[in-house]
Amino acid sequence: MSAPVAPEPAPAPAAPPAEAGFRGRFRSDAAARGAYAEAAGIGHVVPRAVAVPAGAADAEALVRWAARAGTPLVPRGSGSSMAGGAIGDGVILDVSRLRALGPVDVAARRVLAQPGVTGAAVDARARQSGLRFPVDPSSWQFCSVGGMASANAAGAHSLRHGAMRPWVTALDCVFADGTRAVVRRGAPPPDLPAVRRFLAEAAPAVDAAAARGVPLRRAVRKDSSGYALGEWQRSRELVDLLVGSEGTLAVFVGVELALAPLPGATASVLGVFPTLDAAVRAAVAAREAGAVACELLDRTFLEVAARGTDVPGGGRRTGWRAPDGAAAALLADAEGASAGATVEAARVLRRAFDGAGAREVTLALDPGAERALWALRHAASPILARLDPALKSMQFIEDGAVPPARLADYVRGVRAALARQGVRGVIFGHAGDGHVHVNPLVDVRDPAWRARVEGLLEDVTALAASLGGTLAGEHGDGRLRTPLMARTWTPEALALFAATKRAFDPAGILNPGVKVPADGQRAIDAIKYDPTLPALPAAARRALDHVAATRDYSADRLALVDAAP
Repeated sequence: MSAPVAPEPAPAPAAPPAEAGFRGRFRSDAAARGAYAEAAGIGHVVPRAVAVPAGAADAEALVRWAARAGTPLVPRGSGSSMAGGAIGDGVILDVSRLRALGPVDVAARRVLAQPGVTGAAVDARARQSGLRFPVDPSSWQFCSVGGMASANAAGAHSLRHGAMRPWVTALDCVFADGTRAVVRRGAPPPDLPAVRRFLAEAAPAVDAAAARGVPLRRAVRKDSSGYALGEWQRSRELVDLLVGSEGTLAVFVGVELALAPLPGATASVLGVFPTLDAAVRAAVAAREAGAVACELLDRTFLEVAARGTDVPGGGRRTGWRAPDGAAAALLADAEGASAGATVEAARVLRRAFDGAGAREVTLALDPGAERALWALRHAASPILARLDPALKSMQFIEDGAVPPARLADYVRGVRAALARQGVRGVIFGHAGDGHVHVNPLVDVRDPAWRARVEGLLEDVTALAASLGGTLAGEHGDGRLRTPLMARTWTPEALALFAATKRAFDPAGILNPGVKVPADGQRAIDAIKYDPTLPALPAAARRALDHVAATRDYSADRLALVDAAP
């Protein structure tokens, strides 16, 4: 199968004129554009230009300029997104340098952050006041809260605390015509053209569809696919619709977040199981027993983790090896108001694991022991990066979620799909939520590698649809999954998504090709690992390689370009 050639970007636009009011950096040179051609996922699209606002007012000015010029904008945070929503044929609007973080309102348990602040930074600020920010994707050391809100991100502890949506209390938004307003939970929606169009044109159709029983929500615990019309229809809160919209309805220049109290103590429990079904039974039991996290480590993951990895924060651990014949492991967390209550909660989880047939159970009741267990959960990515250089870890089926009762069927189906395509893969994820990440290892020396990638995507898409699942549990649709949405959503739901997009963005300038597909859009197009792709400028390539090698996604891309020798 012939590989598509990376399309040449449209002619670079001139910088916004001075009277437009944009004070930030605007670059259209090849090196700057190349440094934004890739994100953490597999996609590769060279943008037309890059704009980095110096403040929120600059984002307003840029959107007004783009609206007048009809120029598409691609809002982007740190670029850690997997599904291709942060790359595209347009002007990249990089809000990652907007990093003001306000004081914690302890009484209200709130904090206001600009979109470039990382999730970890919000949590660190909250902990200084005896609180925490509980949405914890594994990338939260470098993923931005603007991007987390845009994708309705989640993490290991979403089993207890939920994904991003309920923790967002207000959004400072720039809409597609350049108007700006704060959308606050519990307050009337702002009286602006975009909101008026939605309420007058799309909202009645949503209500009518809900009355007819059109499914706007799925029986999954985590879902970041499509627009959250079901959540909006239930709550009537515009915040619920905007969270998860991936920069297609508005640009976020501020995010107010709710915070939670710190637990009195925590503990972790690792169980090893002889069969996948036993592990799934244990995950259900753990959730019912009050686990705040429950992670699946499939046998493919255990094989990779046995090679050993550097422990985050320093030191090196020897390779942990599961007992012979282990099919899966579960890593669960318990929390309590006191150390005694937490120890008892951990013992309840141990009994749940034993009752499901665990062969081996380990309790970690102090912070050091907990960190050692969780180092195992975070082991795969560093190890995969050190495997055979020809094996590329291509994360394109990495976000499927199914009803938790169907998790074993999904994992078995993914294993079978990998075997059919002759591709190795590592499987892990959020067992309590029925949500699985998959890292296929693709040999780009194989002439049929692209056909294997496309065949694997087709197989897993069909699998998720057959099980009533979603392709996007926490990472969003992006450009990768948007063309596949018709496989998991009804035609009625897709029509409502399109109507919502038209209401907020009639000219289609905000992240086109995400959430609503463009004509002829393909799920798999140019892939950044393709050895036949035209080379990027050397400075851009060095910047991208630095980010990939160090996972320094929150770095200033233009500074990296300019620092390259």
